[in-house]
Amino acid sequence: MVIDAHCHIVPPSFRQKRSELADADATFAALFSRPDSRLATSEELVEAMNRDGVDRAVVMGLGWTGQQVAKEANDYLIQAAWDYPDRLTAFCSVNPAWGKAALKEVERCAAAGLKGIGELHPDSQRIDIADKKTMAPVMDLARSQDLPVLVHSSEPVGHLYPGKGNTTPEKLYKLITNFPDNVIICAHWGGGLPFYALMPEVPKALENVYFDSAASPFLYSPEVFTRVAELAGVEKVLFASDFPLMEPARSLKQVDGLEMPADDKRRILGENAARLLGL
Repeated sequence: MVIDAHCHIVPPSFRQKRSELADADATFAALFSRPDSRLATSEELVEAMNRDGVDRAVVMGLGWTGQQVAKEANDYLIQAAWDYPDRLTAFCSVNPAWGKAALKEVERCAAAGLKGIGELHPDSQRIDIADKKTMAPVMDLARSQDLPVLVHSSEPVGHLYPGKGNTTPEKLYKLITNFPDNVIICAHWGGGLPFYALMPEVPKALENVYFDSAASPFLYSPEVFTRVAELAGVEKVLFASDFPLMEPARSLKQVDGLEMPADDKRRILGENAARLLGL
């Protein structure tokens, strides 16, 4: 089984009102204000999955800043999960800065069957994930409802790209240590956080933490899969493409070419995500 653990879909209407949404939502503006920035629907994702051999995908929003934009996107994610129950698993998008409104939206989405929270985009959402008081309400609710929280991550070095931001390993580590009982998924290899697992205190802190490979071909050579598996544990690695930024086939090619035991590849490509999400 192949599970793509990090994909994005939006309502078809978002294409028609791109300029309006860019004015209304800082995250949308950062990622999709350019006319050539790709947006995808659930139908387009399932078509790509069929073409590239992906059995199931985890779909999510993009850390919207505005409540109305997020609600519209979450409604679409709920519908997509209902329309494709055997193919799509959905996470809801909220902004912890909303306070009680964020909790209400998480509860609404969880009641409708959504299985996690994410993707948080701390930079455009203007939240300090290292601040325990800011994050506690959403993280406590997530823990009580067994919802993993997926967080955008940024490399502190290397090339710049739209939406990279500054959610670096230092900030992620603070979030993780503030909420050790929460399941946290660090997108984009945690901005390099797994490499700090060589420090004696870090593996213990990462006990409930997973790392996805979203957009990996843009960021690292294929060997990142084997290195992170060695340092953080193969059971913590989740295959992900970041569709529609990248087609699943391009990310799958990185895994296919690895010199890695077949059992480890199976775990990365789907078994880890299936266990984590109860699929």
